[in-house]
Amino acid sequence: MERVDAGPDVLIRPMERDDVDTVLSIESRVFTTPWQADTFLSLIGRPSSELWVMEHSVAGIVAYAVLWCILDQAELANIAVRSEYRGQGFASRLLERVLQIAEGRGIETIYLEVRASNTQALELYERFGFSQVGVRERYYDKPKEDALVMRLVLL
Repeated sequence: MERVDAGPDVLIRPMERDDVDTVLSIESRVFTTPWQADTFLSLIGRPSSELWVMEHSVAGIVAYAVLWCILDQAELANIAVRSEYRGQGFASRLLERVLQIAEGRGIETIYLEVRASNTQALELYERFGFSQVGVRERYYDKPKEDALVMRLVLL
């Protein structure tokens, strides 16, 4: 599998089974309804799934992303950065890599859902060219909140 140097002391690489406990630790701190270990484990190695981690040489895994691919479309199902590493460009570098992977797979359109109140994530996605194409009312729990549906066309 391909490993990518993402800058000083940082490597972006495919998620491995041994990474799942660390990923779950990030997941449970970032999301109010976190995925379970079985979800990640069932996706690792699936041809339709891309699971990637960003690993710092000292801190270990600081971020991860999950992309589901079906034909020429994909969904950015998950992207998260450990709270103490937010605001340092890790999400941007990881998202940039995920978009490169999608392009390499022939993906033409990527969708995602994001909490309407998550302004930091919205700004990130908009910087990368995602635009809002819909709303899923009361999509999220804990607390109940709308999801904005965003799309990026890769051409």
